Amino acid sequence: MTDFVKRNKKHFNFKQFISNAFKEDVGDGDHTSLSTIPKNHRGKMQLLAKEDGIIAGIEAAQIIFKQIDKGSKLKTFFKDGAAIKKGDVVLIVEGNTQKMLTAERLVLNIMQRMSGIATKTAHLQDLCRGTKTQVIDTRKTTPGFRFFEKWAVLIGGGGNHRYGLYDMILIKDNHIDFAGGIEKAIDSANRYLKSKRKKLNIEVETRSLEDVNFVLKHGGVQRIMLDNYTPQQTLAAVKLINGKFEVESSGGITEKNIQSYAKCGVDFISIGALTHHVKGLDLSLKAVK
Repeated sequence: MTDFVKRNKKHFNFKQFISNAFKEDVGDGDHTSLSTIPKNHRGKMQLLAKEDGIIAGIEAAQIIFKQIDKGSKLKTFFKDGAAIKKGDVVLIVEGNTQKMLTAERLVLNIMQRMSGIATKTAHLQDLCRGTKTQVIDTRKTTPGFRFFEKWAVLIGGGGNHRYGLYDMILIKDNHIDFAGGIEKAIDSANRYLKSKRKKLNIEVETRSLEDVNFVLKHGGVQRIMLDNYTPQQTLAAVKLINGKFEVESSGGITEKNIQSYAKCGVDFISIGALTHHVKGLDLSLKAVK
């Protein structure tokens, strides 16, 4: 079990997710498989890559197949994060045929989306090669599916921003405006953490170089976000910050301009499109005759 899975067990019940997914899909029975395949029939299926990319979700597939059929056996030919080519056999699963067919779509739905995210992440991280910048995700995830999407970003070589609202304080523009300014928002956040005896990092969003200068003078945070800055403005901000705080670029960053931002020397580039605007990798599960 990977560190990510272990670390987030208290926030995500994998077995319950699988149970709910089957409840949604199977209802009172997979009547097609039940009516066409003998109850004790055993078979094999192979997971095929139908396009090039980064594979992700193999460990998830193992857990799903084992939960629906404890007697199932998996033979894997790649590890999560490996580059695969069209036509590659990723894994072979052997077990009760009815149960394998029932699990087929859930496994594919998870693996295709995870692999698409991992492939996109790997591509963007590769564009930052030669810099110190790490590509990270955001909270722009599919409700109920965040666990898999953030896991996929890690598999693709990127990093996770906060997992949710509870493990980091991110003071964004709306918080600043409602709180009455950056200073008030930062001070209020620090008082809150002290009163609750919590140790959470604080990040603050800035919208201009004037904001950056204000945060530099005021302090009280660990990371400064540069939101919707141009590369030129980003470079100027990085020079001002001069390593005193972590720096994150966000907003309007795509594969066309990500290199320009990374070369400015930012520590992180957060991209919501990693999870909210991604194409699944084409995979299929087929019977081995």
